[in-house]
Amino acid sequence: MSKVLVLNASYEPLNICTWRRAVVLLMKGKAEQIEHNGKLVYADFPLPTVIRLRAYVKIPYKEISLSRRNLLHRDNYTCQYCGDRRHDLTIDHIIPRSRGGTDSWDNVVAACLKCNVKKGDRTPKEANMALHMVPRRPPSHVYFEISKHAVSGEFSWKKYVIGA
Repeated sequence: MSKVLVLNASYEPLNICTWRRAVVLLMKGKAEQIEHNGKLVYADFPLPTVIRLRAYVKIPYKEISLSRRNLLHRDNYTCQYCGDRRHDLTIDHIIPRSRGGTDSWDNVVAACLKCNVKKGDRTPKEANMALHMVPRRPPSHVYFEISKHAVSGEFSWKKYVIGA
């Protein structure tokens, strides 16, 4: 099933929909086709990969939940200490929980088991281990969700999604 990136009238990512929903939006004149993959849906109607709504839609703010899956996606499945890219990473608290560290976006990073054990119950500075990037809360729920799909193979989306 082909997915289509839906852009707001201001060209910011808004949603992901099925190609059928995108075709309906195009036929009703509610959206315009920005990019397509060359395949045809009908005689002279290419299959869209990116569409833009003609009217601006206000996006309500939605908090991104701190979960293992979201954290690993934020860190690109990469150990933040040694740089190994893998799917069996652990979650490391920069300021250990035993020292008052919290479960928050700016205090947890993905780490391989070897680095997590090496760091132990110390801060990265005490363990002489530098972080590859400073952990931050993802900027927007919309960008975060869409970037998951953009990384998985929709190359035509990359220029519309920051961080993909």
